[in-house]
Amino acid sequence: FISTVCNFMSHEKCLKNVKIPCSCIAPSLVRVPVAHCFGPPGHYKRKFCTVCRKSLESPAFRCEVCELHVHTDCILFACSDCRQCHQDGHQDHDTYHHHWREGNLSSSARCEVCKKTCGSSEVLSGMRCEWCGILAHAACYVVVAPECTFGRLRNMILPPSCVQLFSRNFSKLHCFRISENLQTESDEDDDVDGSTQGSAKDVQISTESSKQTLKIFDGNDAVKRNQFRLISVPRIAKNEEVVEAALRAYYINDDQQEYELQTFTQQALLSDDVINRNDAAEDSNLGSVFRESIPEAWIIRAKPKDEEVIRIYPAWLKVGMAYVSLRVNKDSTTQTVIKEVLPLLGRQQTECLQNFKLVEVLMGSKQVQRMVLDNQELILNRLKDIRKTSIRQMNQTRFYIVENSKSVVRVNLFVGGLPPQLSPEEYTNILKDELAIKTNVVSVSHVYQAQGAIVLEISCFSEAERIYMLVKDTTVNDKPLNAVVIPEVVASKIPQNCCPLLVFVNPKSGGLKGRDLLYSFRKLLNPHQVFELTNGGPLPGFHTFSKVPSFRVLVCGGDGTVGWVLGALEEIRHKLVCSEPSVAILPLGTGNDLGRVLRWGAGYSGEDPYSILVSVDEADDVLMDRWTILLDAEEPAEGTENGVAESEPPKIVQMNNYCGLGIDAELSLDFHHAREEEPGKFNSRFHNKGVYVKVGLQKISHTRNLHKDIKLQVDQHEVELPSIEGLIFINIPSWGSGADLWGSESDNRFEKPRIDDGLLEVVGVTGVVHMGQVQGGFRSGIRIAQGSYFRVTLLKPIPVQVDGEPWIQAPGQIIISAAGPKVHMLKKSKQKQKKTGS
Repeated sequence: FISTVCNFMSHEKCLKNVKIPCSCIAPSLVRVPVAHCFGPPGHYKRKFCTVCRKSLESPAFRCEVCELHVHTDCILFACSDCRQCHQDGHQDHDTYHHHWREGNLSSSARCEVCKKTCGSSEVLSGMRCEWCGILAHAACYVVVAPECTFGRLRNMILPPSCVQLFSRNFSKLHCFRISENLQTESDEDDDVDGSTQGSAKDVQISTESSKQTLKIFDGNDAVKRNQFRLISVPRIAKNEEVVEAALRAYYINDDQQEYELQTFTQQALLSDDVINRNDAAEDSNLGSVFRESIPEAWIIRAKPKDEEVIRIYPAWLKVGMAYVSLRVNKDSTTQTVIKEVLPLLGRQQTECLQNFKLVEVLMGSKQVQRMVLDNQELILNRLKDIRKTSIRQMNQTRFYIVENSKSVVRVNLFVGGLPPQLSPEEYTNILKDELAIKTNVVSVSHVYQAQGAIVLEISCFSEAERIYMLVKDTTVNDKPLNAVVIPEVVASKIPQNCCPLLVFVNPKSGGLKGRDLLYSFRKLLNPHQVFELTNGGPLPGFHTFSKVPSFRVLVCGGDGTVGWVLGALEEIRHKLVCSEPSVAILPLGTGNDLGRVLRWGAGYSGEDPYSILVSVDEADDVLMDRWTILLDAEEPAEGTENGVAESEPPKIVQMNNYCGLGIDAELSLDFHHAREEEPGKFNSRFHNKGVYVKVGLQKISHTRNLHKDIKLQVDQHEVELPSIEGLIFINIPSWGSGADLWGSESDNRFEKPRIDDGLLEVVGVTGVVHMGQVQGGFRSGIRIAQGSYFRVTLLKPIPVQVDGEPWIQAPGQIIISAAGPKVHMLKKSKQKQKKTGS
């Protein structure tokens, strides 16, 4: 058997065991409607559409938060049943049930219940919980206990009940801080909601002459947007058959007797006032639909009714029933409905009706819209209006009875890019001038002066949306501002043994694998704990987790990204309840020396993100030194004012891995310039290393005498330098993509280097050839000194690089000393520990 609506197939003997709801009734089974978060359309191989169950050959959409895949022209019929990742003030509950999603499982997937394979690459099959990841057959999943424990990653997941986000007016992409330019292949126009071009795949069915293809609109809204569905029916079809086919095309399983078709001519399409013209000509056609002249298109209309049965859902979830059914007639108003529903829900008649309201909820796949109905509104008229607009929308509309409570709206907006070191009043004045903020509903709740960032608390949805949109187009002192909608984490609700993971991903690092990782980590964890670094940097993430008593950090990016996050952590540490979170690394860059030392590998090459998270959970805590470098140029800056030369102010940078002067930094600088000229070419580690070699070969014949241009003091003692071209200070035993610059042989003059010994090693190299030999493992560098306080005097401008960031430093002093407390890093444990419990 095959379903004529959603293409579900079943053997005759298996029909009695079918538990999967058809796409036409699935929306009515959703307990708490949550809209999906669709990125731009993309190509997804070997995936199937959740609505029509066919494979995704053309560009299609996927939800960025759950495993939903859907064709562009099926998106309007997708059920709003996404994962509920936060509380948004409409409902609040602390027990979690499995969130089942059907299909798109790998062929090797095994059922939790019967232990047999339940996945398939040929068809949509099997069920998967979106939180804990357990898999089961469609026939088996019903016997799994409903409570979900979040599975193996439960200690790392931020439970949804701990996260609050008032998100009504914001799109889902804004709520989860997802860049809207995720892919470049979004070549379709904005209105890709499944109109003409999407439905064209149905045209092929009607090539035979006995069939006729018709355009069907489902109401005035579809006419305005020119969004139709194509149906194919026999040329001699009766009216009822066409109505039935039209309802099926819109995934509506009502009785076809309640609907009729209305002709729709091309002239009407061209008319501006399309709606009135159609309403005027409401003639019902009897008998065969087709006469001599066949109309180009039809509108499907609901016949008027004198009374109807509607479902009303209780919005306070303390009631045992899912909904109550109520008969309404021409005289039923919102007020009479509330009056009749309350006793059915066990509420006393004596309760004041003013304490309740009726809310109409449209469960769109992209947005769930709520509207409070006026007390005197006639319910039947309301239903008639919705059906006139779109019968599909009627199918996705439901009514909730809600207790009036003083709901407090609190939207938190992080605004960065402001001038640093100002007072809260000065920041408020800038926002008044630039954004015309309304101070009665907007207040500054946190100020990060050093970073030039503030957090606004806004008690009005429309004002929050206005500010968010305006910030994107605003610059202050020629610097663009950025805004991020951030959730509020309720620390008191986090379970005792839970240590959530704060994930930072730099999608621009290394081989551009960050995009896929962002998507995977949002699926495996709560998307509210995953932050994209190109969207406001690390600060929004640390602010969100500022009240969490214990958390860990995972940084996905190159060494430069790790330094950026550790630097931000250092600056904001005093504002965090958990001031010393441990940091793990997933190396995405080219060098990844710190990742190598902490056993996270030379670079990510597509390993399973789930096993990476398990490794982070099992990793060991180690300490690492960090260093502060003070760069004090004595030579005046080029710009002179009033004829008086002004010297450059001292610059302070943080160092985790190494600092190089001379040839090492010069190669970095040339590579940096090459990458800035053509960034598109630098998307593979192999190519990046090739460019490094090419740059190095050009420097082979250069003879320089770096030892004559600099002086070195270690722990207050002058150190005589040998004849060298490069001087390198190393904090970790890996340099230049894994080379051992210090060497492993023992040396009576120096201690064995460690990353937490409070000492830096100083090494010299004689040139490009020497550096190549070190990288090949044939030689080590020239050991010069080991100490905890260094002063370097530059006698002329010299290239300098710190953790891969190069520049030319003017003559003057460089002072290197230990920075603050050591940082807690996570080192991947050698062997897999056997964890007790599943």
